Amino acid sequence: MSDAVNGKAEAHDHDHGGHDHAGAHSHTHAHHPGGHSHVHVPLDDNRRFLIGISLNILIVVLEAAFGVLGNSVALIADAGHNLSDVLSLVIAFAAHRLALRPPSGRYTYGLHGFSILSALFNAVMLLVVAGALIWESLLRLFNPQPVEAGMMMVVAFVGMVANAATAYMFLSGSKDDLNIKGAFLHMAADALVSAGVLIGGLLIALTSYLWLDPVISLLINATIIYGTWALLRESLAMSLNAVPAGIESDSVRRYLLSLPGVAGLHDLHIWPVSTSETALTAHLLMPEGAPGDTFLMQASEELRTHYRIGHVTLQIECDPETLCALAPDHVL
Repeated sequence: MSDAVNGKAEAHDHDHGGHDHAGAHSHTHAHHPGGHSHVHVPLDDNRRFLIGISLNILIVVLEAAFGVLGNSVALIADAGHNLSDVLSLVIAFAAHRLALRPPSGRYTYGLHGFSILSALFNAVMLLVVAGALIWESLLRLFNPQPVEAGMMMVVAFVGMVANAATAYMFLSGSKDDLNIKGAFLHMAADALVSAGVLIGGLLIALTSYLWLDPVISLLINATIIYGTWALLRESLAMSLNAVPAGIESDSVRRYLLSLPGVAGLHDLHIWPVSTSETALTAHLLMPEGAPGDTFLMQASEELRTHYRIGHVTLQIECDPETLCALAPDHVL
């Protein structure tokens, strides 16, 4: 097995089925330094997450409290939206922290899979909250209630500034870390949602159209459901070990078959270890013999660079006359 720190790879030849020849099977684990897509969080990123979580908790409390006091379901809906941000930031932060824990005898991949379970839980919770807020908004739409437009605008403005400030904190790290990039995009979108509530409050103050409040709430909840549905679909797929979105298994298969010396390929599996880390196993038929570490490391590097697959295990089979039990496509 290769060392994920220094990039070394070892090929172990095993004698299968009594064969004793140069074409014996070779089972190789090829990892590349940097092949894992998770990044250990430095102190600066810890502070970003903690400050972002704290600011969003403050926004949730302010919007929920003043939404009740000002009788605005739009503010309450935005509070629910920002609560989703708190959950998302906590999940991202927890996933980073848990990824630092070393693998154990039972959890051989460590606790990286926690991010998948957390995303699934987050998606279900958000849909439940959005459903409740939509029901309340529909009731208000057919029975408009007085709204404190001035209070609505002030609180929405505070939320917009806080979300924009949080997004700015994550901007510098968003180019190198997918988790941080996701946090940045989420916070930037929320700043726009708060801006929408602010504009809605202004329109209510100018026109006295009370139905604008539940309509804005419905639009915010539609935004929540739109984003959450994609999260639910992808987290469900990941929990079933589906090939992660953005990776075409046929393209990976063609790449592996194009490698020099590869005459066949079977038992190809690609699955998520976490929401940001992908693993691959495959059996390569190479009649000319085991290719050596250079071949393995180059293949690992290509899979990491072009397909974002960081944990690669390749088994080399040299004798075409030896039928691998896992060769048929329907065999797992």
